[in-house]
Amino acid sequence: MAIARRVAEQIAGSSWIRRMFEEAEELRRGGGQVFDFTLGNPRIDPPSRFTETLIEVARSELPGKHGYMPNAGLSDVRSAVAAYLSREQGVPLEGRHVIMTCGAAGAMNVVLKAVLNPGDEVLASAPYFVEYGTYAANHGGTLVAVPSRADFDLDVEAFGRAIAPGTAAVILNSPNNPTGRVYPESTIRALGDMLEIRSREVGRSILLISDEPYRKLVYDGAAVPSVMKAYRNSVVLTSYSKDLSIPGERIGLAAVHPEAEGCEELIAALSLCNRALGFVNAPVLMQRVVARLQGESVDIRIYQRNRDALYQGLAQRGYELSRPEGAFYLFPRAPGGDDLGFVGALRRERILAVPSSGFGIKGYFRLAYCVEPETIPQALPAFERAIAPYR
Repeated sequence: MAIARRVAEQIAGSSWIRRMFEEAEELRRGGGQVFDFTLGNPRIDPPSRFTETLIEVARSELPGKHGYMPNAGLSDVRSAVAAYLSREQGVPLEGRHVIMTCGAAGAMNVVLKAVLNPGDEVLASAPYFVEYGTYAANHGGTLVAVPSRADFDLDVEAFGRAIAPGTAAVILNSPNNPTGRVYPESTIRALGDMLEIRSREVGRSILLISDEPYRKLVYDGAAVPSVMKAYRNSVVLTSYSKDLSIPGERIGLAAVHPEAEGCEELIAALSLCNRALGFVNAPVLMQRVVARLQGESVDIRIYQRNRDALYQGLAQRGYELSRPEGAFYLFPRAPGGDDLGFVGALRRERILAVPSSGFGIKGYFRLAYCVEPETIPQALPAFERAIAPYR
C-alpha cells in the first residue's frame, strides 16, 4: 500500500538525531566501545522526591484515578502549575490558562494545529530543533529559517525582515537546542517590541511560541528571561523530561498569556486540538505527580561538570567552540567546514555526533553531553585522532 507523499518525504529527510542513534546501535552490535553523543536522553536519575511521589500517588485511593478527564487536564493540576508559572514568568496565570499535554512536542503540535491555516509560515532561528519543520508541516504550515548572529543570539532585525502577511508564529527556544545559548533579556524585549510593530504592519497578531524544556538547565548564574513579560501574544511550552529526567513519561504543558488577543478562544482551540490530535489528554498519573513537584529539578551540577570537561578537552585539542550557558549540548565548528564529512571522521573513531545540516545550518556538529561522566575522558583521545588531519 502506498503511503502519503508527505510522509514519504519526511522519511527520506528523517531526523539526523535518530539516524545517528540507530548507527550507534549498529556499531554496538559489532562490538567494541562506542562514544555516543547523539541523543539528548537524560542519564541522571529523577530526584528522589519523584519516586516517592509516584509511589504515593499510585497507592492513593482516589476514585476514578485512571479515568478520562477534561481535554485540558485535571483542574487542580492546572492550578498548581499556573501558580508556579506565575512566579517564573512574572505574569498572573490561572489554571484555565494551562493545557496539560503529552510532552513539549505534543504541546507544540497542539499549538500549531490551533493557529495555522494552510500556507501559513512559522519562523525559527537557525540553528533550530530539527523537528520544528515537521511539526509545522503537520498542520499545513511551512517553517522559515532565520539566520542567527555569529554568537547564536537571535537576529531580531532579520526576524523583522522575514515577517510577511503569511507569518502566523515565531518559535523561540531558550536555552537553545542545539547551541546551548540562553538569549539575553535585551534580545527578548527587542523581539517583543518588534513583533508588536510588525503585527500591526502586516495586519495580524503574530504568536510567539516559547519552547522551554531546558529552562532549569542553566549554568554559571545564567537566567532565562520571561517571554510573557516581553510580549503578550505568547504561549510558553515546556515539559518535565529534562528537569525531572523523565522523558519517557511524556508529560508537558502549554500556557497562554492571560492578555493574549483572543485568549479564551485560543485556550478553547488548544483544548480541542489536544483531543483532535489523538493525545486526548496528558497521562493522568504523571499529571498528579508533577503537580506536587513544581520547581523540582535534577542536580544540574552533573551536567555542568560534563560540559566543562568536554568543552575544555575539545578546546585544548584545537576545536573551535563556545561554552554553552544552558541545556546539555556543545556545538563546535566542524574542522574543514564540512559537517557531514567531519561527522564521518568522528564515526570512524567510533564517536557519534549529529551534523548541523540537520538543524538548518552547515559547518558545525552537535554533541549531547548528558552521558556517563567517564565517557568524556575515554572519548577525548578519539577526538584528538579525528581532528589531527585538519591541523
